[in-house]
Amino acid sequence: MSRGVSDNNFTKHVGFISTRLAGTDGVSLETEKWAKVFEKEGFTCFYFAGELDTPPERSYLLDEAHFSHPDIRDIYENCFGVLVRGRYISQKIHQAKELIKDHLYKFIEKFKINLIIPENVLTIPLNIPLGIAITEIISEIGIPTIAHHHDFFWERQHFLRNAVWDYLNMAFPPHLPQIQNVIINSSADNQLSLRTGMSATIIPNVMDFKNPPPPVDDYASDVREALGIKDDELLILQPTRVVKRKGIEHAIELVHRLGLKARLVISHASGDEGYSYENRVKEYSRIMNVDTTFVSDIIGERRGRTKTGKKVYTLNDIYPHADLVTYPSNFEGFGNAFLEAIYFQKPIVTNNYSIYSVDIKPKGFSVIEIDGYVTEEAVAQTKQVLQDKQLRKKMVAHNYEIATRYYSYEILQKKLKSLIADCLPEIMRH
Repeated sequence: MSRGVSDNNFTKHVGFISTRLAGTDGVSLETEKWAKVFEKEGFTCFYFAGELDTPPERSYLLDEAHFSHPDIRDIYENCFGVLVRGRYISQKIHQAKELIKDHLYKFIEKFKINLIIPENVLTIPLNIPLGIAITEIISEIGIPTIAHHHDFFWERQHFLRNAVWDYLNMAFPPHLPQIQNVIINSSADNQLSLRTGMSATIIPNVMDFKNPPPPVDDYASDVREALGIKDDELLILQPTRVVKRKGIEHAIELVHRLGLKARLVISHASGDEGYSYENRVKEYSRIMNVDTTFVSDIIGERRGRTKTGKKVYTLNDIYPHADLVTYPSNFEGFGNAFLEAIYFQKPIVTNNYSIYSVDIKPKGFSVIEIDGYVTEEAVAQTKQVLQDKQLRKKMVAHNYEIATRYYSYEILQKKLKSLIADCLPEIMRH
């Protein structure tokens, strides 16, 4: 084995690398699930990122790894939406890349890592120097790599006008023999093959369906009251951030057309995409006379208290109280909230977004479906599901059984074992 991993032949140390491994974004959530499976296989997991909420003794924090670091942000803003980059930006990219690479070497050596898992950082170019640094390290020391790709840059319109095609072709993702590529849907698999000639393994997002969620405890028993939901009011949950591609207008229109006493609860904030869409959602709610509540201030990664003393709940505390989950997204890499709704055995209204249509729908789930707009049929079906308890129970039990078959931790473990055996045959023999 080449320099940097030669002493680590029989350690089972895996290093997850990302811009951020903290919070409830899809990449962080799936990384946590992967880590659990690796630990079941006898590995110890270590983490490198610009923001971390992982165990400190197994973490390596580097500010420059985060996409919001001032230097990284400056590079990003001067590379996208333009066709030419200044020479100083090229220099800045290489300076940042060298700094990050030095720290990646230290991370690998400090924790005796012999398998790395870049999480979406060889996929989405929010931190160009980080992607190049990882690519060069793989080339220089031949470290086995499972690159976990959640969504590719070519799937996002704002990345396509840029001044960094040289770097994108080099590192997003790189074409190297040490890398096993993992993608989360069949469309991405097709596009990766067509565009790069590389093959990949499809591993969808998963939930621990073998272990259903525990019953509501005392802490979460007052959720409806905390959200201002009256006893005779339906809680309709939109468990997403407030961003344009989530299609929240459809949820508002559906609630309006139901003609039932209901409140639409939106769990997450607008995030880093600005507030213009949130303003649009608020305005549309007023027009449609729908009670819409934004509760990101009292939903966090962990239970606790706000500065004003209000209780903070997790999203898992909220789900059991929902009467219906709306998920009318126009685009998703996979759809974590879809699986979450099924895990908590809630009926779901979903838009026929492309990945749902191709990968999820054929499995035979029983959901209320719209296809780009709310129909009278969808409204009638939603009313029926909300008012017929037996139908609802049958629907959610059916969905849970299908999800257990296709999207469980056991499926993830089976696929990862195969990848690990390819990457580290010596280790898997010991």
